[in-house]
Amino acid sequence: MTPIDPILRVEDVAKSFTMHLRGGLSIPVVDHVAFEVRAGECVVLGGPSGAGKSSILKMVWGNYGVDRGRIVVGDVDVATAEPREVLALRRSTMGYVSQFLRVVPRVATLDVVMEPALAQGLDPAEARARAEALLTRLNVPERLWSLPPATFSGGEQQRVNIARGLIADVRLLLLDEPTASLDAANRAAVVELIEAKKAAGTALLGIFHDGDVRDRVATRIVDVGGFATAGRAAA
Repeated sequence: MTPIDPILRVEDVAKSFTMHLRGGLSIPVVDHVAFEVRAGECVVLGGPSGAGKSSILKMVWGNYGVDRGRIVVGDVDVATAEPREVLALRRSTMGYVSQFLRVVPRVATLDVVMEPALAQGLDPAEARARAEALLTRLNVPERLWSLPPATFSGGEQQRVNIARGLIADVRLLLLDEPTASLDAANRAAVVELIEAKKAAGTALLGIFHDGDVRDRVATRIVDVGGFATAGRAAA
């Protein structure tokens, strides 16, 4: 890849779900999905609820398979990669901030946030410093850092989730409603962190139902509704 090449290429992707309890009925989700994301861009997936935005994120992350097409991150096609290749890609190249924090129980918040940076080989002292800075920036009180985040409120868990997703140096960052359940002050903090990632050259692909946040961070919007309509019309 050259510096001007896209970090993510989604090429003619189709996805459907098979309802095994309904006699194998196939439900199309999206079809002919195609877009690119380059360094320093925040591309937002737009469209109505149910159009397939989250499914696209999960296909890029490698949690969902595809029926057709390519999803190329760097030089790896996630659509055809072996599981070990996808896991290696997540450690080295991709980050993900979901709406829900899923971590090992009883692990301290600071360790939860540090883990992705340590997995990349970052010095533990530097990883700790980054984690503390992010938790401070996201208004997670220091008295909570030694506690497991499963005991926190929804908003506190989300801020821990964001810190964990932003701590590592990745080329592609996926954002699934990162500001959901946050108040205005913390939404503003997240927007500033996203803008800093863009300025550092990270490619971002996200879903934002908050219109104000979307307008502030989006480089451009990809209308997923058109892909969903194409898929259903072809069914």
